[in-house]
Amino acid sequence: MKQFFEYLRQVILISKGMWVTFKHLFKKPVTIQYPKEKVPMYPRYRGLHFLERYEDGSERCVCCGLCAAACPVDCIYMEPAENERGERYAKVYEINELRCIFCGFCEEACPEEAIFLGKEYEFSDYTRDKFIYTKEDLLVKWPREKPSSINFLRKERRPPNMTVLPPGSKHSVESH
Repeated sequence: MKQFFEYLRQVILISKGMWVTFKHLFKKPVTIQYPKEKVPMYPRYRGLHFLERYEDGSERCVCCGLCAAACPVDCIYMEPAENERGERYAKVYEINELRCIFCGFCEEACPEEAIFLGKEYEFSDYTRDKFIYTKEDLLVKWPREKPSSINFLRKERRPPNMTVLPPGSKHSVESH
């Protein structure tokens, strides 16, 4: 009698499992064929960094160092330089993506709207050296293939003789 109840229990368990399988047999599959189809990222997703350019193709970054100072894990390294017109630019700009926690503080701290976190999530590699992205890796390709999706506050570069003063001072922008 004990064997009969054990047999009956196994038949019930198997039939429950078969019912679950049969129930899902006619539903539409939810599998995404990954390399061909990509999952759209959420609007607030923070992916791989990129450096923006002005409309004329020049770099937005003036190497002020605020993004590096705001970074809690110290993954941004930069060296400033000046061009022949007296404009500052980043001679060296590197981000160690292995250390980055993708917090977005660098993006918020940048006064020139130069650095942003994009939607790119496919940046795996086999060696650690490939995760140190240089300025050439991060700069948006020029000429652009499609217009920038970012709504900039300022479209043109400030003249090199203009200095930004802290809010609350007599004049917000002062000439030398």
